[in-house]
Amino acid sequence: MDQQPDTRTEIRDFLASRRAKITPEQVGLPTSGRRRVPGLRREEVAVLAGVSTEWYTRLEKGHIGGVSEDVLSSVAQALELDDAERTYLFDLARAARPAHRAPSRRKDIQVPPPVQWLLDSVTLSAAFVRNGRMDVVAANPLARALHAPMFASETVDKRGRANIARFHFLDSGALDFFVDWDAAAHATVALLRAEAGREPHDRALRELIGELSTLSPEFRTMWAAHDVRIQHGGVKRLEHPDVGRLELTYQSLDLPTPNRTVHDLTLYTAEPGTPSEDRLKLLASLAATRSQEAEPTDQLR
Repeated sequence: MDQQPDTRTEIRDFLASRRAKITPEQVGLPTSGRRRVPGLRREEVAVLAGVSTEWYTRLEKGHIGGVSEDVLSSVAQALELDDAERTYLFDLARAARPAHRAPSRRKDIQVPPPVQWLLDSVTLSAAFVRNGRMDVVAANPLARALHAPMFASETVDKRGRANIARFHFLDSGALDFFVDWDAAAHATVALLRAEAGREPHDRALRELIGELSTLSPEFRTMWAAHDVRIQHGGVKRLEHPDVGRLELTYQSLDLPTPNRTVHDLTLYTAEPGTPSEDRLKLLASLAATRSQEAEPTDQLR
């Protein structure tokens, strides 16, 4: 069943989780006596933010709708939030403000043909586009070959579209495919958490989170940590069924889209001169061969 987002609960749990990560020593506060909770007390955050304890307590209970941006910035600084966490806090505050009209529904849009042409022109890197719900909405042949276990997974939707989060948490084959499964899974959850703050009324997103929370204990645990991530990049190690171990660098870039749709272009490539580069080139050759074999041939007359 579709559930409406509980913004107050999200605010409470997020601020409490960030507060628990900071020790008094980190922020130069004196420590004395036994502490019943990890991290900072509410009154200590209030001192650091320059507000009253009662005011901060009320804020942490989710009463954030009328809070000014300056005060939110002070709280973010007191809790040492990074850029992604700060953005998430401001997104939650925006969602908590009384709406004068029903929020508009975000529309999914098709990937424009020029973007697909761009993907297909990239031959030595795996390139794909995902939306904020982690659906892979477009890919070049090498990306499909690289992520073959995901595209062949039973977790694809009725349209045959792969979803990175579903594959991670609902397909046991992901444990063999992702060498650093735990790190990749945490990053996936953190990206979904940021999207949930940005678009709390996205029904399909809420349904996805509900599905993963119901079916995956690992997802429930990671979701409860309230970690947030917006930019995605780094090194990923994969155990590919055709070419073996690959160590690839990857980077994601935002594509400009209308109607608040999130389209994120991600490219995977290998360091020149490494065995991973040789294996990625082999995979690209295999992908090109399979693509040609799948195309109908013209008969000469």
